[in-house]
Amino acid sequence: MSLATDSLYLAWRYLRHQRMKTVILVAAIATTSFLPVGLNVLVAKSGEELMARAEATPLLIGARGSALELVLSALYFESDPPPPAHYGEIDRILESGLAEPIPLHVRFRVRDQPIVGTTLEYLDFRGLRVEAGRRMARLGECVVGAEAARILGLAPGDTVVSSPESAFDLGGVYPLELTVVGVLAPAFGPDDNAVFVDIKTAWVIEGIGHGHQDLAKVEAEAAVLAREGDRIIANASVVEFNRITDANRESFHFHGDRSEHPVSAIIAVPHDAKSRVLLMGRYTDPDEPNQIVRPAQSMAELLETVFTVRSYLVAAIGVVAIATLATASLVFMLSFRLRKRETETMVKIGGARASIVAILALEVVVVIAMGLLLAGLLTLLTERFGSGMIRVLLTS
Repeated sequence: MSLATDSLYLAWRYLRHQRMKTVILVAAIATTSFLPVGLNVLVAKSGEELMARAEATPLLIGARGSALELVLSALYFESDPPPPAHYGEIDRILESGLAEPIPLHVRFRVRDQPIVGTTLEYLDFRGLRVEAGRRMARLGECVVGAEAARILGLAPGDTVVSSPESAFDLGGVYPLELTVVGVLAPAFGPDDNAVFVDIKTAWVIEGIGHGHQDLAKVEAEAAVLAREGDRIIANASVVEFNRITDANRESFHFHGDRSEHPVSAIIAVPHDAKSRVLLMGRYTDPDEPNQIVRPAQSMAELLETVFTVRSYLVAAIGVVAIATLATASLVFMLSFRLRKRETETMVKIGGARASIVAILALEVVVVIAMGLLLAGLLTLLTERFGSGMIRVLLTS
């Protein structure tokens, strides 16, 4: 064997003998090398995932308030519910002829899964395909996303109950039993985690609409407070239904003007670029109670903040990396000092000083090379599976 091969063999044998020290040094070098690169890859991947959904949503309309809160609620169903707008805004958009409106009502949950009240147009807009069963068609029916179905253990034909907003809900909002009629194919996004219902069903959950026993029947006489011609006034003992079935579906009705019913947000899909500009111009009046938001712009501003924070994190990691490398250098120096008698013995038995220096240098090179190789492998895995990791985070 050549001198270089002999030196490398002896260096490797020493590192194998000192396994614990070698593993610690390799892990320290790999971690400090991978963290800034891996952080950049993950932030870039997350930015791509967030921007893709935002760019696919032309415009959002909602009550005036935080634009970012409106975007996060309407696109990812994770933010606290923004102030509600009115359903009458849907009619206003339709009358303008500038865009197709899609209402969203995101307030309630089934355990941790958001209930999204909307229309069938939303499923078409997002390209959501039913994998099992069918789409919701009647009051009280729901379609669940792939991840929500897995977490809740649901299949077509099952039932699921909406969760109360608090343990002591005295506002008259009762949990509603929903019938699962379909499960969506995986879309690898927030829609996988949602339970979709018709917006009227969401209003029933909120208490705006309800069904109860027929007060005109004799058996409901105890619940009647007064009769004034065709008008019947019920008392608090009237039985309200918390499950919508074929037998009682016709009894469900809504109070108040539909135009005053709440929506969390409205997705507006303009017919063309000119319609987009004209529609946005309708919401520039400071006295306008609603706002129009471009989701891509709001997410770009959020990501700009994230990138700024990332720069500080990378700088902090750089300081830690310098400290780690300094510590590793100190470990090598102390190791060489402790091995002074060993090197002297090698010289006495005929070892050339150049060979001894080569062995010690190769120990350092091998450790650094192994650390960088491991960091490169972790970076490749992050690059390869980063999108999947972000999708999991977005749907959990």
